Amino acid sequence: MKQQTAAGRNRVAESRAGRHFLQIPGPTNVPERILRAIDNPTIDHRGPDFGRLGRDILAMLKPVFRTAGPVVIYPASGTGAWEAALVNTLSPGDRVLMCRTGWFATLWKEMAERLGLDPVFIETDWRRGADPEAIGALLAADREHRIKAVCVVHNETSTGCVSPVAAVRAAIDAAHHPALLLVDTISSLASIDYRHDEWGVDVTVAGSQKGLMLPPGLSFNALSRKALAAAAAARLPRSYWDWQAMLKANADGYFPYTPGTNLLFGLRVALEMLDEEGLPQVFARHARHAEATRRAVRAWGLEIQCAEPSDYSSSLTAVRVPEGTSADALRAVILERFNMSLGNGLGPLKDRVFRIGHLGHFGDLELIATLGGVEMGLALAAIPHRPEGVQAALQFLSGAP
Repeated sequence: MKQQTAAGRNRVAESRAGRHFLQIPGPTNVPERILRAIDNPTIDHRGPDFGRLGRDILAMLKPVFRTAGPVVIYPASGTGAWEAALVNTLSPGDRVLMCRTGWFATLWKEMAERLGLDPVFIETDWRRGADPEAIGALLAADREHRIKAVCVVHNETSTGCVSPVAAVRAAIDAAHHPALLLVDTISSLASIDYRHDEWGVDVTVAGSQKGLMLPPGLSFNALSRKALAAAAAARLPRSYWDWQAMLKANADGYFPYTPGTNLLFGLRVALEMLDEEGLPQVFARHARHAEATRRAVRAWGLEIQCAEPSDYSSSLTAVRVPEGTSADALRAVILERFNMSLGNGLGPLKDRVFRIGHLGHFGDLELIATLGGVEMGLALAAIPHRPEGVQAALQFLSGAP
């Protein structure tokens, strides 16, 4: 029998039976149906077939954002859509009001600073969503209307806390303030109820790799009439991110530069899948899995990072580990033993929390497998807990849907 080479031994050691469980809060698992659509041959992005594809997608996106207005698509990550929202509506030195609800809100604020804006940051303890009363008070005190925009992260992916966007809009209106409302829905769109028009949002930011079930690579801005009017006067430099160039080309289903053609094939199928299930059912499924996860966490005797039940996320659950233990060591054990990836803690939550993603194309049995992997990992990592979490989730999920 031939002696096995080092490379061969490594391949054997790295091989795993069963699929990898990608339970970070995005990118999410891409359904086979969408993967097969992306696998289509690339077509001419200036030809008639692409024009039909573009027109279909741009129309199908509007119900997901709950808007009658235009939705712009960029071949970019959500970070690009953040920048597009800012540079199309604001001018150098403009003051923007933002809430530090977590890591991603912090990054958006840092981007605003680099672009030459003047962010005012409302601090939080990273355990709750944005405070509409605090926003309203600052706007009411801004009698000169120096604040030009309010920026809110709807679902803070680093903490698992949701901000009440409708209440933020009500606070802006109660202060009789003309500020624009810009909202990041990167980890909430198509997972948590969201209503661009009804809630009076001016720019909604989104990405492809979470509730829309696609790989990373597409980002979105949904636009109000007020946002479009602001864009006519905004003076921040923009070229690639310019809405006007996009909207002009989009009228016929095309783009002003090379689009993510094959990702758009997948997006059309993703939108079909959301329509087939129905958005209310999609939201209910996510809420149900989130509640099952929280019941498991409590049964383990662990603490949920989000401290306010009204702010609980349906997309993910961030779990605090006990003092003196390591969330990153737990994640490493689970990856090594069970081939499952969990989200890490970010910023001040580094090594203090692990994050369970339960969004996208995700069913009951996949959730139970995920929670089973966490429960076994807790034991292997010697983290104090009660081995009762999976049972608590099973009891909840086996009840009435």
